[in-house]
Amino acid sequence: MDGSRGRSKEARLQPGDLGRGTNQTGVRLYNERLVLSLIRRHGSLPKADLARLTGLSAQTASVIVNQLVADNLLKREEPQRGKVGQPSVPYSLNPDGVYAYGLKVGRRSADLVLLDFVGRVRQRLHLTYHYPQPRALVDFAVTGVRSLEAGLGVAQLARVAGFGLATPFEMWSWEPEVGCPPGALDIWRHTDLAAEIGEAIGRPVHPCNDATAACAAELVFGTREPLADFLYLFIGSFVGGGLVLNSTLVQGRTGNAAALGSLPVPGRSGQILQLIRTASLCTLEARLIAEDRPVDWLWDDPECWDAAGPELDEWIATAAEGLAFAATAASAVIELQAVVIDGAVPGTVRARLVAAVAASMGRFDRQGLSPIEVLAGTIGSAAREIGAASLPLLASLAFDRDVMFKESI
Repeated sequence: MDGSRGRSKEARLQPGDLGRGTNQTGVRLYNERLVLSLIRRHGSLPKADLARLTGLSAQTASVIVNQLVADNLLKREEPQRGKVGQPSVPYSLNPDGVYAYGLKVGRRSADLVLLDFVGRVRQRLHLTYHYPQPRALVDFAVTGVRSLEAGLGVAQLARVAGFGLATPFEMWSWEPEVGCPPGALDIWRHTDLAAEIGEAIGRPVHPCNDATAACAAELVFGTREPLADFLYLFIGSFVGGGLVLNSTLVQGRTGNAAALGSLPVPGRSGQILQLIRTASLCTLEARLIAEDRPVDWLWDDPECWDAAGPELDEWIATAAEGLAFAATAASAVIELQAVVIDGAVPGTVRARLVAAVAASMGRFDRQGLSPIEVLAGTIGSAAREIGAASLPLLASLAFDRDVMFKESI
């Protein structure tokens, strides 16, 4: 792997050509991605640790780090003193090294973000609607990108890796849950939203199921110690799932892996329902409407549900049973470390839901199954749009599946 000496200019990660890496092969690119991925995982690392973790010579590791600094992908931190010998100089990802756009399409609203290299949302635009329509979303993407680009300089524009799109699959299948007129979503049967947005903005677009994109956000930017194998559940208007195996996001043959919203689960009265009809926020909304209670607070601010009442308690109990059944069934097929639960809900509600799911799973007969933790997600309500923006980063620079979570040596 010691092959970084004497490399040509074309072999480098160029600031103005961030997608170049997806077509280049060889140890140089692998080593650069490996260094970036290790630093992303650890936060910052000195050259000596990078040489040890990668198996590269100290000289080669130094050459790679110096070039990534020159390419503005890494930055030098303050020396760490107090040990014998020369001070250790850690290097971290440069937040301004790469940017990406991410668009989340939801039942009631869409969010467009500009994400930096360390996962921070630099800018955000929001669109609300009664139900999603392709033309309005393409227009929002076009005007939104123009607005976001107006705040970037020439050098920053050259560092935009691409555009990620997170949207539910088979939108037309959920007309009753969306609450739109019959046939209003039929246009989605013949719409390739990613292709239309890509043509309109002149950039590559990376599409993904919305819950899978949220799972990608947890995988790439989550703040806990990385999990190698976990099931992910995102509670939005519709509940959805994602799957990580061997530290790799699993999308499946058609991108529809871990479609947990469609998983059959027992309802509270014994009937078999899809999880989407027991653990989605649209079911909580339906409860509120049936009780003639206001519902706007559900969607106005995912961090403030002060208007919640007993309907929320009932929903948590029902949703937890369905989520526990889904997680247990999945753990019988795949040996998982954990199930991670996040959503467009306040942190207090997420914590209650996690505790209720864990309690419900504790009542199941799990003989023959490995233990599984129930954990709260660390990204929150913005996971889908952040995950969307992470897709071009995953595709263009870092993060090959074999190097993204390389273990320490």
